[in-house]
Amino acid sequence: MKVKTFEHVQYLWDEQRASALEGDEVALFLYRSNILGADLRITNFGGGNTSCKTIETDPLTGNEVEVMWVKGSGGDIGTLTRKGIAGLYTDRLRALKRVYRGLQYEDEMVALFNHCLYDLDSRAPSIDTPLHGLLPFKHIDHLHPDALIAIAAAKDSQAITREIWGDTMGWVPWQRPGFDLALQLEQCLAENPGIRGIVLGNHGLFTWGDTSYECYMNSLEVIEQASVYIQQHLGRQRPVFGGQVLDSLPEKRRKEQAAALAPILRGLCSSYNKMVGHFTDDARVLEFTNSKDLQKLAPLGTSCPDHFLRTKIMPLVLNLAPDAALAAHAAVQAQIEPLFEQYRKDYTQYYESCKHPNSPAMRDPNPVVILYPGVGMFTFSKDKQTARVASEFYINAINVMRGAEAISSYTALPRQEAFDIEYWLLEEAKLQRQPAEKLLSRRVAIITGAGGGIGKAIARKLAAEGANVVLTDLAEDRVKEASASFAKDVATYAGCDVSDADSVKAAFTKACLEFGGVDIVVHSAGLAISKSLEDTKLEDWSLLQDVLVKGQFLMAQAGVEVMRKQGIGGDIVNIASKNGLVSGPNNVGYGTAKAAQQHMTRLLAAELGKEKIRVNTVNPDGVIIGSKIWEGAWAEGRAKAYGIKVEELPAHYAKRNLLHEIILPEDIANGVYALVAILQKSTGNIINVDGGIEAAFVR
Repeated sequence: MKVKTFEHVQYLWDEQRASALEGDEVALFLYRSNILGADLRITNFGGGNTSCKTIETDPLTGNEVEVMWVKGSGGDIGTLTRKGIAGLYTDRLRALKRVYRGLQYEDEMVALFNHCLYDLDSRAPSIDTPLHGLLPFKHIDHLHPDALIAIAAAKDSQAITREIWGDTMGWVPWQRPGFDLALQLEQCLAENPGIRGIVLGNHGLFTWGDTSYECYMNSLEVIEQASVYIQQHLGRQRPVFGGQVLDSLPEKRRKEQAAALAPILRGLCSSYNKMVGHFTDDARVLEFTNSKDLQKLAPLGTSCPDHFLRTKIMPLVLNLAPDAALAAHAAVQAQIEPLFEQYRKDYTQYYESCKHPNSPAMRDPNPVVILYPGVGMFTFSKDKQTARVASEFYINAINVMRGAEAISSYTALPRQEAFDIEYWLLEEAKLQRQPAEKLLSRRVAIITGAGGGIGKAIARKLAAEGANVVLTDLAEDRVKEASASFAKDVATYAGCDVSDADSVKAAFTKACLEFGGVDIVVHSAGLAISKSLEDTKLEDWSLLQDVLVKGQFLMAQAGVEVMRKQGIGGDIVNIASKNGLVSGPNNVGYGTAKAAQQHMTRLLAAELGKEKIRVNTVNPDGVIIGSKIWEGAWAEGRAKAYGIKVEELPAHYAKRNLLHEIILPEDIANGVYALVAILQKSTGNIINVDGGIEAAFVR
């Protein structure tokens, strides 16, 4: 098979992979879905849906019946699997036309889809199910390509559709997805037999084919033709977006400005619920934010429902100069806070003027998308993935506005239509079905010494409980490897020398760029040197003080600077040791440093409490298994001192605590978790995780 080449979409069909699936139409439909979803120019994460129809045996009658397999509610075609689709009897779905009572009763049809299920293990059918079922084609794609939405959102959409495709493409005006739209698609096909697809006004595209490959090629060809048409018109009548009126800062300065501003924005966006951020200075974003048309187009809002459901109907545009001085965060906040107040008022007015008697309660009125001309775009949502996806969707919206303005003029959905989608009872039901958030959801933690041992265990525990984590370590290769083991959008890493102020600052800059700020600072980086007074060299003393004490000070100082910008409190947890409480020989350097860590914790707790920043200590003891401190000379020295083998050390240390338990890195992680997630009214405290050492009892 000759590989097709396209300029504006990716041809990803692999004949060898497809041949291996020959004869399994559902598998081919899933394969087609995945490769379509792999190209964000074709459809967005979670956007669009695909289907196929097969002949199956009815388990009750034994008769052959047509079954439609379609993406279920809430899925993503790029990652779609067998578990994410619904299988329905096509004839039963079409029979619903006999009971459909009109637009006013649209929502009641969704429950009736369940009476059409062939596959009892189906994912809940989505609102788009009848759009596939009422069309007769074996394979159907419903996609949201930027180029097609640009045509769909253009003022002269129908005429432009005809100019590009003649009588080979249908067109239907905007209609909220549902059974009525399915009837309109059916009617469009009846009035225009032989068409290859249908453009949905302000929405997207339907294409089809007799085989999965033919459907795939039809989709790509239609999208390519739309893209070429737009490309030919870009800049012909006037510069893109009216031309540039502002120059972007150099990349390094953009990142510096974004990192400095992100915590302030995060705090303002978190007035109702804490948010996690994402930043991009993508060239398409800068072209839009720096343009003459920004002030005209941004307030219009997005057109495609898939866009504004994730981005809100419109962004907030900052009134800051790109090179504004951001060091005095209180002054910066005072300058931009009125913009947030106005945005919230406008959103409340939008809700109040459009709501229905049965509308769900108003949701968080803060912006999701924030545009900073000359610098880039911030997005804020409940987690990193959702914030990143919102960013991708708004870039798609920018592409749509760019294309529509090139060929005609951009038109957004009327506010009432947008509201009816955003606060649709079916959309609210989908939100209510989402799993409950974990205790550390919406929080960002930075952990030192996270390349292994205790630090890595802490990062894993906090991430498992919903937090985003920034892993730092002096050994960047180790922390990079550790970070790669986390799920996408959960973790990032930074090489960090905790004794160097610039290195610490760089780590927090990374945290602010990746996640918008920091809520939890855990200082776990450490080392152990056990020597007598006369054997302790000045270098030993200085190293312990630098890593344990100075490192803790610098991490707290940088962390508090970010937390103050956010204004939403935070947690600092320092990993010290029972040796800061227990006196013993040959431990003057290590024990003194650990005691300093503990008292610094108390001092900072007293100072920062008024700002809702809690500072606590976890004291481990004898964490041998999995701890880097106990590798090599230290463990050998301890084993020699006790007259035992190195492998006998864990059991030996367990015997000296009251519980006779071996202490693991995961036990220390649980102590940190308790302080930041459960004991939220505790500060200045010490939690001993040592199995019970009487001499270390806090008194």
